[in-house]
Amino acid sequence: MAKRKPAGYMTAGEQIGGTVFFVIYLLVLPFVTAPAFRLVETLLGVTLAENLEHVIYYYLLFAVTVIVFRHFLGRTTRHFTDHLGEGCKYALVGLVALWGLNELAFRLTRMLTGNQTNLNDTSISAQIQGAPYTTLLIVIFLAPFVEETLFRGLVFGNLRDKSRVLAYLLSCMLFALLHVWQFAVVNRDVTYFLLMLQYLVPGLVLAWSFERSGTLWTPILLHAAANAFSAWTVA
Repeated sequence: MAKRKPAGYMTAGEQIGGTVFFVIYLLVLPFVTAPAFRLVETLLGVTLAENLEHVIYYYLLFAVTVIVFRHFLGRTTRHFTDHLGEGCKYALVGLVALWGLNELAFRLTRMLTGNQTNLNDTSISAQIQGAPYTTLLIVIFLAPFVEETLFRGLVFGNLRDKSRVLAYLLSCMLFALLHVWQFAVVNRDVTYFLLMLQYLVPGLVLAWSFERSGTLWTPILLHAAANAFSAWTVA
């Protein structure tokens, strides 16, 4: 079956606004979010629980994503509803592929890094223990929506017609980098970058499911299901 061209590609305004948002999300927010919350607490004279901060942060990301990409999201949603069976089929196939390939990537990473732990997974595990409902809201609903819109919708989708190889490579590398670079910087240990191997497989499968189905909701559903399974295993 021929690949479906991802439906309704982005306007120039969505591409520009989305790129600015993406750069801020990837490189700026990790450093300014905590100080921003401390400033808000000082101004309001309140203390925010850590789990509440996480929900507010991801809700704001969700809201900005909807505002910036509203036209694209509307078109890709209509495409999904028009081809519901096909979208769900590729989500299911992608989920099976993800489980199998992830095991290979995990074993390879352990060979290269020894006992190095993926602190992103450790952090999620700790958050689930402390605030299970808000953590599940983030990792199953909010984070997959934001990340798929940016990495698959913005990066992969806009590069695909120019170069499929570059689209896959860049979207996968940036997705993997997002999940490890902060830990490498904080711990001053470049070996954490080897853990990117664990995220290259999900990035590849998610991009493939988007390309095959033509709708962003397929990788969103796949990403949500994969996160739900991961949350269940680490809880």
